[in-house]
Amino acid sequence: MWRYIINRIFISIPLLFLVTVLVFSLIHLIPGDPIDYLFADEILTPEIRAAHEESLGLNKSLPTQYFLWLSRVLRGVLGMSIQMGRPSLDLILERLPATLLLSFSATFIALLIALPAGIIAAVRRRTFYDYFFMGLALLGSALPQFWLGILLILVFSLLLGVLPSSGYASPLTAPLDSLQYLALPSLTLGAGMAALIARMTRAEMLEELGKEYVQTARAKGLPEGLVIFKHTLRNALVPIITVIGVQFGRLLGGTVIVEYIFSWPGVGSLVVEAIYSRDYPLVQALILTFALIFLSVNSFVDVLYRYVNPRITLE
Repeated sequence: MWRYIINRIFISIPLLFLVTVLVFSLIHLIPGDPIDYLFADEILTPEIRAAHEESLGLNKSLPTQYFLWLSRVLRGVLGMSIQMGRPSLDLILERLPATLLLSFSATFIALLIALPAGIIAAVRRRTFYDYFFMGLALLGSALPQFWLGILLILVFSLLLGVLPSSGYASPLTAPLDSLQYLALPSLTLGAGMAALIARMTRAEMLEELGKEYVQTARAKGLPEGLVIFKHTLRNALVPIITVIGVQFGRLLGGTVIVEYIFSWPGVGSLVVEAIYSRDYPLVQALILTFALIFLSVNSFVDVLYRYVNPRITLE
């Protein structure tokens, strides 16, 4: 187990290096620079620009800037936000709990909907339940998140007035308020995730239900519930867990639109602010953080395979 984990860490190193190169290159291709936004309402003379370029290191060549930034990252220093004048790591750690809360809540809602729907659709294949749940899954995967979010605000906030349209409350200080603010953005994110997981669950369950061990278990007189949940579902979980892990990692870095719509103070909205202001150090720190989290989630999912199906050897 530990050998596998160490191997995954070593494999992740070149991937992270490639991510840093791509992020650093792409952010500098965006028109404009941070100094233009720092002095948007002031007169920017060539002398002032030169002084700030010198202090920020923007007057050096791009390869030099990259290696200087990479050397700081290797020492655990992600740089200072140019616009906010604070360490990028502090800003990310302030916003990360809100994004994690939203991602875990959306995943919980997705699993609560998708697993029963996928199992019922597979067991009741080609019946009303199958067509109904898979129709909803197709609809959920086709709806854009921004449109679904606006629709939920229109129905539950404006028409019914039962849930707030935007905002955030800490679950530690105001748990009930936090659940109210969390409901709509979690449902918006969870709907698309549930659609994909439900379809995957149905496909994997159908494949397992057609195998000989299921027929043997039924021939022995085992209860149908035991056949479905202990034998069939357990063997179908490995690819389902893969989808859940990938989707959860995507949620952590893909909540930008939903956080913006619901004024959710997470790292997604911080990404928008950083890109808009050309805050190079903050954008690079954010993307690097997303990459680390995504790789960590994938590694955790791989290790989880061993506990779901002991026959799998990670080595």
